[in-house]
Amino acid sequence: MTVLFSVLDDIRARLDAMPAPDAAARAGAEERNGQLTKPPGSLGRLEDLAIWYAGWRGTDRPVIENPQIVVFAGNHGVTARGVSAFPAEVTAQMVGNFEAGGAAINQLARAFGAEMSVTALELDRPTADFTEGPAMSEADCAGAFAAGWNAVSEEADVVIAGEMGIGNTTAAAALAAGLFGGTGADWAGRGTGVDEAGLARKAEVIDAGLAFHSGALSDPLEVLRRLGGRELAAMAGAIASARAQRIPVILDGFIASAAAAVLHRAAPGALDHVVAGHLSAEGAHGRLLEQLGKEPLLDLGLRLGEGSGAAVALGILKAAVACHSGMATFAEAGVSGG
Repeated sequence: MTVLFSVLDDIRARLDAMPAPDAAARAGAEERNGQLTKPPGSLGRLEDLAIWYAGWRGTDRPVIENPQIVVFAGNHGVTARGVSAFPAEVTAQMVGNFEAGGAAINQLARAFGAEMSVTALELDRPTADFTEGPAMSEADCAGAFAAGWNAVSEEADVVIAGEMGIGNTTAAAALAAGLFGGTGADWAGRGTGVDEAGLARKAEVIDAGLAFHSGALSDPLEVLRRLGGRELAAMAGAIASARAQRIPVILDGFIASAAAAVLHRAAPGALDHVVAGHLSAEGAHGRLLEQLGKEPLLDLGLRLGEGSGAAVALGILKAAVACHSGMATFAEAGVSGG
């Protein structure tokens, strides 16, 4: 069913009514885990992942058959401030590459058996420069959130929200600062590979945005509207939609984490269905994950975006679930020790 959001209050109402995991399924998964043919705890975090996944999917013996990756693309008016090493037209060019199957995320989706799609969000109409006004109107922000919400398939059993958008590490850093405090220098990273001068310029632009909007940063959704971008709002919408359908989410890097942080601040426990796929090489990602209370599964030095780190982590989650649901119990295998 298509869901429409016209104002931020519509989003707030949805966030206040999110379901919890299935306690009986989780308890059953914990019981099964204790009977499998292995020493207790010998599969480490794989055991915790499988039990977590089982609780959200409502069965003590889950399988992963329909992983979904959605890449959201948006353009940012703040790029006019010289915050990126690449021009804004690269966003549309990369959307074409995704659609042609030529990007890294296409290969990773194929490798790990995920359905992958791309949603371009009004690339010909960039958000406003957030140093001069709100990045989005309320209707634009709510509409982008709805686009993300509606992009999640009812058939999905894992969701990964990726992104593409020249300038979006600046928007993500501004979001993090607006949500958790600090300065542009605390949160800005090299993104597409800017030099020292470019990094300093990013920090200055973020500080200018924080100063301009300083009186309106107590509301997380207003922080998103004023400092974010359409793809960030869409990722937040997709993560929230997955929660509404009890579909686990693997979180990608710094930009995806900034989008998720809006939900974290807006509704306690909003990210209980989320696991952090990896630690990005974008400098402040570790700090952001600490704020979210998430421990990453992988640390491979990735900083591509697109959902790529989360896609690699999908292999870890599939391994965890396969072991949990496919292994024999001591009784089934006739092995002593159970």
